[in-house]
Amino acid sequence: MKYGFIIDNRKCIGCHACTTACKSEHDVAVGVNRTYVKQVEKGEFPDTRRIFSVMRCNHCTDAPCVEICPVEALYTREDGIVDFDNNRCIGCKSCMQACPYDALYIDPDNNTAAKCNYCAHRVDVGREPACVTVCPEHAIIAGDMHNPTTEISQLLARQAVKVRKPEKGTNPNLFYIDGDDASLVPEATAKSGPGLWSSQARGVGHFAKAAEKMMYTNDDVDLLQMSIDNDIQAAYQRKETENPNYIDVLTGKARRVYDTPDKGVLWGWEVSAYVFTKAIAAGAFLIPFLAIILGYEVSATSKLWSAGISLVFLALTGLFLIMDLDRPDRFLNVLLRPQWNSWLVKGGYTITVFGLLVTIWGVLTFFEIQAGETILLWVTVIFAILLAIYTAFLFAQAKGRDFWQSPTLPLHMLVHSVMAGTAIFVIASLVFGQENWMSILKNTMVIALVVNLFTLITELTITHPTTSAKTVVKMITKGRYSRLFWLGTVIIGNIIPLGTLLFGGSEMLNVFSAICVLIGIIITEKIWVEAPQRIPLA
Repeated sequence: MKYGFIIDNRKCIGCHACTTACKSEHDVAVGVNRTYVKQVEKGEFPDTRRIFSVMRCNHCTDAPCVEICPVEALYTREDGIVDFDNNRCIGCKSCMQACPYDALYIDPDNNTAAKCNYCAHRVDVGREPACVTVCPEHAIIAGDMHNPTTEISQLLARQAVKVRKPEKGTNPNLFYIDGDDASLVPEATAKSGPGLWSSQARGVGHFAKAAEKMMYTNDDVDLLQMSIDNDIQAAYQRKETENPNYIDVLTGKARRVYDTPDKGVLWGWEVSAYVFTKAIAAGAFLIPFLAIILGYEVSATSKLWSAGISLVFLALTGLFLIMDLDRPDRFLNVLLRPQWNSWLVKGGYTITVFGLLVTIWGVLTFFEIQAGETILLWVTVIFAILLAIYTAFLFAQAKGRDFWQSPTLPLHMLVHSVMAGTAIFVIASLVFGQENWMSILKNTMVIALVVNLFTLITELTITHPTTSAKTVVKMITKGRYSRLFWLGTVIIGNIIPLGTLLFGGSEMLNVFSAICVLIGIIITEKIWVEAPQRIPLA
């Protein structure tokens, strides 16, 4: 048995009955949807067409949301339905990043993830999903695709169907008859502009701002209509600048006229900060280890500083991770109820084990116990490297964000750890003084900066297979983040310290270079975390 959906766009009239039925059946909060009807207009006046596309969870055979969920809050049932358990969810939003179809949301009432679950409670008692029952045109067909006698199985055998984003390899089980790429492909249309059918882009529901008054008079209604008319007139007047796609129905270019509000940046400054502090925690161990294997004598003072810095920034890493959760009270579920395919779980255990090993190393150093130190160092360096790079694999599991699928991301994060570790020891040397082994810091930093520049060039110039990834590159190099990238990442974070290290020589110039490097890393991580999330998924 394998359940699926067919949306017959030949019949859909865009009545939103499915949206309303779903909200009623599941008591879905205002402002979020498990299913909704996206509307796109295309054609050239007077030969125009409005396309209605029902958007919801695709109940994928290879569901990336299930794979990335660290606590098994999302799971695939034996009948193919992808269901969720909000009693386990920690609100990490990983599933929202992994879903290429923007099907998940955070429930504002309990701060846990939710989505269409095929009305599993109805299916279990032999009933159809609420949206299927209420559709007046029988445009939504549900059933067992493996049973040749069902309507959905027969339609799949007879009709040409489309799925959304087949290139993602998720094997979605939501099919569209007469599906149109203008509606199914997010990049085919720009975000909705202001107007009667797109007011939801400003907030929750139509006329959201006016609705906040809770009641209307006749004058209120007249003023509201005047506001709408003014919006339309203003859009026409600025068609050449701010909103060129608003009257695209006259030019033939497809445009959205009804859509859900953009969820915005899901992983904010806390994630950027955690990647930064994690780089320092790993790098603070990697650099003394590098000196030891090169044959330098590293004093007990340096080792204790190394352990102390690693543990402090590791604690900050854990703090930022917990702060980013919408249910921080459940953060221990990652360790106590792990789903081992998730790199969030692997990362959580990496942080824990690395912290334990560094603590043991610090204790042995403090009590001058040298037995087993070599073995301990080699085991710890393995976890230090894992600590530095595991986020790259977590981002790779976020299949909704194409730019994060870069094969150079592990190198990007490892190099940042080396840069951060070197920079932190250059600054720390002002406190406990210079030691012989620190002669490697300058050369290590120069090599790391060169490799980092090479990595940045590679990440931004390699052939990106999707429009989304290409758009992110343009956003970084020419668009929204261009000033921050060129000034913060390239000039302050790489060019200035590289030049200072090569042509300067004083201790204070080295400290200045180290500070620039740390600034460049945090700016780079902010851009790399935020920019891909600016691309709409639906």
